[in-house]
Amino acid sequence: MTDRLKTLADAGVSIWLDDLSRERIESGNLASLVEESSVVGVTTNPTIFAGAIAEGERYDEQVRQLVADDKGVDEVIFELTTEDVRNACDILAPVAASTKDDGRVSIEVEPDLAHDTEATIASAQALWSAVDRENVLIKIPATQAGMAAITAVVAQGISVNVTLIFSLERYRAVMDAYLTGLEQARDNGLDLSRIRSVASFFISRVDSEVDKRLEAIGTDDALALRGKAAIANARVAYAAFAEIAGSDRWGILADAGANAQRPLWASTGVKNSEYPDTLYVSELVVADTVNTMPEKTMQAFADHGEVEGDKVTGRGGAAQSILDQIAAAGVDWTDVMLALENEGVDKFIASWHELVDTVKAQMEKQGS
Repeated sequence: MTDRLKTLADAGVSIWLDDLSRERIESGNLASLVEESSVVGVTTNPTIFAGAIAEGERYDEQVRQLVADDKGVDEVIFELTTEDVRNACDILAPVAASTKDDGRVSIEVEPDLAHDTEATIASAQALWSAVDRENVLIKIPATQAGMAAITAVVAQGISVNVTLIFSLERYRAVMDAYLTGLEQARDNGLDLSRIRSVASFFISRVDSEVDKRLEAIGTDDALALRGKAAIANARVAYAAFAEIAGSDRWGILADAGANAQRPLWASTGVKNSEYPDTLYVSELVVADTVNTMPEKTMQAFADHGEVEGDKVTGRGGAAQSILDQIAAAGVDWTDVMLALENEGVDKFIASWHELVDTVKAQMEKQGS
């Protein structure tokens, strides 16, 4: 069944699992996915950790000890999550050693800091130091405040997963922030070959928002465009990536040993049951990209996903035409992108509060 995943990997798409738990780590499940299902990376978020901590007993002993040591909830979260990520990094270390860019595990800065540049930098530094593994990526949201933080931490040699990217304009700013950070790292005398980055471009949420607006407009032309925005948006983004990859600015950094900031397709689980459950995987196949999938999506692709060659390169013009048609139908694209970013940050913060509440409950349980 996993031959389809291998075919996807052979097409140049790095398969990263969008999930992590101590159960996966200690049971050997994560190692099995790496060995048998072409998984070469892991992404996490506070909701994932909240579910893992609430559902399993493997955290109980550590929580009990941290409570006995009089640690606060933020310290407990930090210790639990960095330990899981450190151990996942160790499992994926052979992948990191044998590939150029994979074997990476991501962990997010505290979401409440999304609009605070200096606090985001401090959080990234603390996570990088605590995990203490070269194959960790620190997730920083692509807010306006995040741009300066990305540059600052990359300049210090910290590898970054830039998350919550929706618009082409913000994606260009992310790529510029990364290149500026690399230039500063080079000037600081750092080894650029040790710095890695991905840019997480969100997919399914774009269709959810645009489809809702197209349905409100209700014309035949508008309704015919449902389910097309997200893939078109991603293909236009990839064209922007290719443009930067061919620039003199990047060429100078590449000659100095820098690694490209690969596009990562995030939020690839289909939210509309009318669409194929592998839509955001099969339609975004292109080499040197990452697709981070919930296990349900990964299993669906393993069962019936199809790889029909490169579905992205050279399609930027046609994709832009679809976006123009959506705008002509009456969808305010700028407002869509603003709404998605604001909603993304709100969900980011709500996810953190969910984790805080979950850990508080576990602390009360283990401390009683």
